[in-house]
Amino acid sequence: MSAAFTVRFLGTGTSHGVPMIGCRCATCRSTDPRDTRTRPSIAVEFPGGARVLVDTAPDLRAQALRAGIDRVDAILFTHCHADHVMGLDEIRRFNVLQAQAVPCYGDRRTLGEIRRTFAYIFEADDEGGGVPRVRLHPVEGPFSIASREFIPVPIWHGRRSILGYRTGGFAYLTDCSGIPRESEALLEGLDTLVIDALRQRPHPTHFTVAQAVEAASRLGPRRTYLTHICHDLPHEATNAALPDGIRLAHDGLTITVEG
Repeated sequence: MSAAFTVRFLGTGTSHGVPMIGCRCATCRSTDPRDTRTRPSIAVEFPGGARVLVDTAPDLRAQALRAGIDRVDAILFTHCHADHVMGLDEIRRFNVLQAQAVPCYGDRRTLGEIRRTFAYIFEADDEGGGVPRVRLHPVEGPFSIASREFIPVPIWHGRRSILGYRTGGFAYLTDCSGIPRESEALLEGLDTLVIDALRQRPHPTHFTVAQAVEAASRLGPRRTYLTHICHDLPHEATNAALPDGIRLAHDGLTITVEG
């Protein structure tokens, strides 16, 4: 079995974050710090110090400061929606600290959208402030970072196919509304599953809590954490109603994954 590694939940909220602007619901006014949710991202940290981000949320600067992150060895992108990529400019600071570009991985559609959204990064004659230095690597099958294998896992986000990722016994499936049968075969034997669970009510592009619980039951990981959570789900009350082995993640949560 491979050595254990850690996963830090940098953000566990939906695209609006929690609290939401202008909302006075109980969750948005909660004093429980677990009800404060920035936009979704994780940092996977391996023995020896290598660190891989999944997505660059708009809150990346604050997330990195809170978690004490001062190095990023690679970034995996799930897709190019704003809540998953708009912190890309913050990579400039890691470029300075590491004196090198940061490799970024994703499917061809996502990387093409990043090139358009952040065109100034890739235009040699662009003048002005500094730009993040990144190297884009399209993925179509398993790939390695710091001697660790990562497996892209296609999932449905509404009608769009995006990527989740697996490494060892850990899989991260944010913004998920369906898991193709062929992708389920890539998710066998998990120690830890992280999966989208937006709210209780149905949504066209995200799992509900019930759908996430059913998917976790079908896949059979040792434990499951729910992420991409909106303000409809107060942390303590929602956890109390979840089955054993399934819990809401929260910003700042750090877990150890075996293998």
